[in-house]
Amino acid sequence: MDIIDSHHHIWRQADLKWLQGPMQPRIFGDYETLRRDYPIEEFLSDIASSNVTRSVYVQANWPNDQFEDEVRWVQETADKTGWPQGIVGFADMTVPDVRPQLERLSAYPAMRGIRQQFHWHENPLYRFAANASMAEDPAIQANIRKLADFGWTFDLQLFAGQMKGAVSLAKSCPDVTFILQHAGMPEDQSDEGWTTWREGMRALAELPNVVSKLSGFGTFVHCVDADLIKRIILETVDMFGDERCMFGSNFPIEKIWTSYEALVAAHISAVSELGEDAMQNIFCNTAAQVYRL
Repeated sequence: MDIIDSHHHIWRQADLKWLQGPMQPRIFGDYETLRRDYPIEEFLSDIASSNVTRSVYVQANWPNDQFEDEVRWVQETADKTGWPQGIVGFADMTVPDVRPQLERLSAYPAMRGIRQQFHWHENPLYRFAANASMAEDPAIQANIRKLADFGWTFDLQLFAGQMKGAVSLAKSCPDVTFILQHAGMPEDQSDEGWTTWREGMRALAELPNVVSKLSGFGTFVHCVDADLIKRIILETVDMFGDERCMFGSNFPIEKIWTSYEALVAAHISAVSELGEDAMQNIFCNTAAQVYRL
């Protein structure tokens, strides 16, 4: 079975402020081992035994004013090595008109979509966005609608408590495909937390232009928890259907606590009981279709 990794990063430490200077608290814990370059050659070494045949690079939070520099560097990497096959870049949807940024990025043939992280949490360690309601902002919604003119997706990253706003956003942009990052990042594993996550996921699953990425499940537990991975995958697939779910590694973040082989094995184990068609969709077909690979 061919595998498409729909969510990974490569980077140069010099370009990422969060990897420079004193280590700052991050959502994924101690990242001292990642405070260095992570080039495409290392990624290819990491995936060598896992039958990954294509991949999508997702933006790694370069400074906002260097959004084109990031995409240019990744495109140059793709031109030289053949990897990655797709790029999800950054554009600032909070500006009055994002179109000039999108037009600049349209010069790069591997471009497939945009990610701007909207996740906000009461816990400051989990907080990234300026406020909890960015997805509901009419000006931001208007900017995201412009992605349809380029045939690009929007990688949507937020927490369960923000999913009502995500529903509003997806409804306001019916011609844009939204890829929910990390299956909605279910960080609260109390009974109440699972209920909130499940309600939000069901509401998003009702919208045909939303798909879910099965990735980043070690973010809050800092390990490969096979039972947790299985629970999230089976519940997400039950709501979205396997044809609207895709695997992503979130490497090298998950490399802090696991190998690529172990991560893929845990996901394959969880999906295997759903049958061969589901395996093919989750590990290959959905990403190939959504990201046009």
